[in-house]
Amino acid sequence: MARFSFRGFVYVLIVMLGLLSAAPNILPQSIKQQLPTWYTTSTLSLGLDLQGGSHLLLAADTNALFEKQLNSFSSDLFTELRSQNVRYTKTSHSLTHKAGSDSSPDSVVFTLRNPDDVRKVKDAAYQISAQPNGSSALDVTIKQNTVTLTLNELYTEQLVKDTLSRSVEVVRKRLNETGLTEPSVTLQGKDAILVQMPGMSDPTQVKKLLGTTAQMTFHWAANSQSEQVMNKQDAAGKTYRLEQKVALEGEHITDAAGVLSSETGQPVVTFRLDSAGAKQFATMTRDNIGRVLAIVLDDKVVTAPVINSVIPGGRGEITGNFTLPEAGNTALMLRTGALPVPLTIIEERSVGPDLGSDAIQTGVESGVAGALLVLAFMVAIYGRWGAIASFALCINMALVFGALTLFGATLTLPGIAGLILTMGMAVDANILINERIREESKKGRPAASAIEVGFDKAFATIVDSNFTTLIAVSLLFMFGSGPIKGFAITIALGLVSSVFTAVALTKMLMLRVVKLKQKNTQDRAQQRLPLHFSSPFLRLTDKLSGINFLAKRKVALAVSVVLTVLSIGLFAKPGLHYGVDFTGGTMIELTAPSLSTDELRNVIQSNGFEQIAIQEYGSEHHYLLRAPVLDSGGELENSNAKQTDALKRAISQADSEVRFDKIDMVGPKVSGGFAELSILALLIAGGGMLVYLWARFEAHFATAALLTVILDLTKTIGFFALTGIEFNLTAVAALLALIGYSINDKVVVLDRIRELLRLDSNKPLADTINEAVNSTLSRTVFTSVTTLLALLPMAIFGGDAVESFAVPMVFAVVIGTSSTLFITSTLLYLLGSRREKQGKAQLKPTAEEIKASLSHIP
Repeated sequence: MARFSFRGFVYVLIVMLGLLSAAPNILPQSIKQQLPTWYTTSTLSLGLDLQGGSHLLLAADTNALFEKQLNSFSSDLFTELRSQNVRYTKTSHSLTHKAGSDSSPDSVVFTLRNPDDVRKVKDAAYQISAQPNGSSALDVTIKQNTVTLTLNELYTEQLVKDTLSRSVEVVRKRLNETGLTEPSVTLQGKDAILVQMPGMSDPTQVKKLLGTTAQMTFHWAANSQSEQVMNKQDAAGKTYRLEQKVALEGEHITDAAGVLSSETGQPVVTFRLDSAGAKQFATMTRDNIGRVLAIVLDDKVVTAPVINSVIPGGRGEITGNFTLPEAGNTALMLRTGALPVPLTIIEERSVGPDLGSDAIQTGVESGVAGALLVLAFMVAIYGRWGAIASFALCINMALVFGALTLFGATLTLPGIAGLILTMGMAVDANILINERIREESKKGRPAASAIEVGFDKAFATIVDSNFTTLIAVSLLFMFGSGPIKGFAITIALGLVSSVFTAVALTKMLMLRVVKLKQKNTQDRAQQRLPLHFSSPFLRLTDKLSGINFLAKRKVALAVSVVLTVLSIGLFAKPGLHYGVDFTGGTMIELTAPSLSTDELRNVIQSNGFEQIAIQEYGSEHHYLLRAPVLDSGGELENSNAKQTDALKRAISQADSEVRFDKIDMVGPKVSGGFAELSILALLIAGGGMLVYLWARFEAHFATAALLTVILDLTKTIGFFALTGIEFNLTAVAALLALIGYSINDKVVVLDRIRELLRLDSNKPLADTINEAVNSTLSRTVFTSVTTLLALLPMAIFGGDAVESFAVPMVFAVVIGTSSTLFITSTLLYLLGSRREKQGKAQLKPTAEEIKASLSHIP
């Protein structure tokens, strides 16, 4: 008794901690003011799709980074070789790999005139590129006097890592200088930076700040003694021949400001150098009086004055065709530091505040409606025991909110969808338990005993079914991005929490109710009566028992295969309606009160945007624009970002009241990665589940389940093609959720078949399968109904934001349920019959059976 009380205390403690963690999200402001700040500020953050804002994904141009480093090393090497009188002929210097690729940069190649100088070259290369760990940044390959210099792979990896870390700090400083509220700047992947800006629905100015490297360098004009020369142009197109060697780095700038010149009245940028830079600047100007010194900002000459006298003090002025705002932005970028590598916008997503508030309202309303339907259905099925399960489900949702709050998670619209789906799937454990208890009660077991045995028998099935679902969910987290990760975390936490609330909390509450009832009952015979389950739904499922699901197995399998073939045909033609996540390009939702469809089309076409599709979308004057990926060489990402900005300007000029509700711009690099990762995630999900099922079940059990899931998956893809629902990252989340849900359903049936085979291995396989499917029929039907009840409000009222998830999931639940009943059973029967013909048993002997058989050997 003491042990049970301690366990109960632990359960209550866990629940209380969860509720306390979730409470700050719903406490009124009047109560929050009386509580500690550290507690009340621990709340869920709303994602950009709910509160409005912008999200930019910036990719680092590693090509430029590698070129700069290789130039620096090769220049130093040539200087060192000349000092040692090593004669050489330069053959080539090229970096031909594409920006953003994973290939290493091309090389610097030169030929030695004296073969005996090979050792000097290697020693000099190591000397000028030696790293703190003793390795060399340069790889030197010498073949027949031809020397090839490339950057070492380990060095380039560390270089990119360090450069991105510095870039994050520069981006963060720039955003903070603009006064943005709580911008988030984080690394994403190997060569990208994610910037999230809540409340900013038009990031045009920020994009200019982040897309400008602000790398300022000083270069002397080339003369007859200059060795390496480059040509640079100014804004007017005038070309300057400059020394490639940097005379002074812009990193010495400690302060800058955009002001009006006291002499000309024109906007200029004033700057101040640190002590080392000031000393170097004074020396170089003293030694080069009468020479042109060009100031190069991001590969453009902004000014090129003639040095007439020594410039002491480290102060200078940059003149150019600046407007005052441009001068201020340039000063800001110089003040916060140059980006060590150019950053390109490869993905942009913006949501207006109105659309975000609508999404919150829709998500909350559909979620509450789905939850109420599920809870009401559970009470209608199981009465007081359903009420206990419903109470446990409510605690489960509160624990999920508490865990999300503790982890500092961000709630997104897909996250809300995940909560709703979690409610539908979490109820499965409660139904499994109630059905097991009901079976034991029918056998005449007393209430307490039926509860204990029912929970014990259901536990292994609950673990197996939830673990297979977690495999799919973990892949969503590993390969997803942004909101999809939130969806995965929500479902994962919900499943883990549901095991606790269903197995631990519900059991404790049910036993408490039984003991209280027995305590109030004096009649000992009455105390030993089994639990009574009675409702119209239970009576209906009891009447359905005895169905021969294998009777029409050939017809069922043929229909399933035909539907799959048709789905593959639909996938080929007309094919899927891919969203910008996979095709790349731009999608803009806007409201233009003053423009009709024809007027909007004329505005777009008259401004040179010929390939943009216009679609009326929802209410009047609400439009959806789609623009394909622009093909402009190596500047694909920047071209799409510039096109989006130009398009917005053109429409804003035609209608000053236009509201851009949502913008999704995805570059080809990102969209190609999404497609590859989605396919990989689906393949790994299937492989991971197959391995787990092979470990937990026999091979033919696992094969039957996985083949059925593949059939379910192809039909759902065919559903996407048939209905024309947009296939985007949310759709991939739906497919992975389908895999998890479908395998969950199959595992329950397979577990019961295995249990019956252990009880009577001599019974005909067809009879065993039919008995197993019939005995789990009520659980299968009830779980499907509760999941549909949770999803239907979201599918009907959730709007376009979750259409790619909710509607296909409704279809998938129906298909998954029917395949569990008819296709998995048929495939297992066919595979099992083949196994019998081969003289193999349906199940491998357990450790106890092996031990028992060995004990009979003399």
